[in-house]
Amino acid sequence: MPNIKIIIPAFNEADSIAHVVKDIPDIVNEVIVVSNNSTDNTVINAKKAGATVLNEPNKGYGYACLKGMDYISKQNEKPDIIVFLDGDYSDYPEELTKIVKPILNYDIDFVIGARVKALREKGSMTIPQIFGNWLATSLMALFFGAKFTDLGPFRAIKYDKLLNLKMEDKTYGWTVEMQLKVLKQKLSYVEIPVNYRNRIGVSKVSGTIKGAIFAGVKILGWIFKYSLKK
Repeated sequence: MPNIKIIIPAFNEADSIAHVVKDIPDIVNEVIVVSNNSTDNTVINAKKAGATVLNEPNKGYGYACLKGMDYISKQNEKPDIIVFLDGDYSDYPEELTKIVKPILNYDIDFVIGARVKALREKGSMTIPQIFGNWLATSLMALFFGAKFTDLGPFRAIKYDKLLNLKMEDKTYGWTVEMQLKVLKQKLSYVEIPVNYRNRIGVSKVSGTIKGAIFAGVKILGWIFKYSLKK
C-alpha cells in the first residue's frame, strides 16, 4: 500500500476542520493540520478528530504548507504521495481517492482537483476567484502551452517530485508556483473534476478585497517571472 500523507493549512477553521479530517479516506496514513496561528478552537477540534497538529506562527498559506513538509522531512519513513487540501470543507475530502488514482494507476506525477462549473455549488467561487483562475491559466497556456484550467488547492503529487520543485512561496502564490515548476520540470500532470461547495465560514482571501488583490498580484508575479526565464 502506498504511504499517503495529507497537509491541511488552517487559519481559524474551528467550525469546519473536524468535518474535513473525519471525511478523509482510510487510505491516508497521516493527516497533518497546520494551524496558521489560529486564535479559535482549530487546534483542539483537529486533534479531537484524529489529526496531527502543527503550529505555524507566520501567517501565510505557503508558510503552513512548508511547515507540514518540514515535519514530514524529519520522519524516518517518507511518504510516496503528498496531498494538499484546504480546511474550510469546500472540497469533498472523500474524493481524495479520485485525486491519487492517476498517480497510483498511471504513474502521473501531479494531479489537480479541478473545480469545474458543472460540479460547483452556486456561490462557492467568487467572481474574483473565477476571473483570477481564468486569467492565470490562460497566461500559463499562452506562455508555456499548459493545459491547466484551475489553481485548485485540492492536489496530489509524488513526494520526490515535490521535493525537487524546491517550493518557496510563503503566501498566496503557493499553488501557481507549484504548477509553474511542474511545467518547467516537464512533470506529467492531469486534472480531475471535483465537486465544490460553499465553504464553512468566511474566506480569508477571496472574501476580502485586500486578500483578493494581494493573491492576484502574487499569482501574476510568479507567472511573469517564469515567462521571462523562458
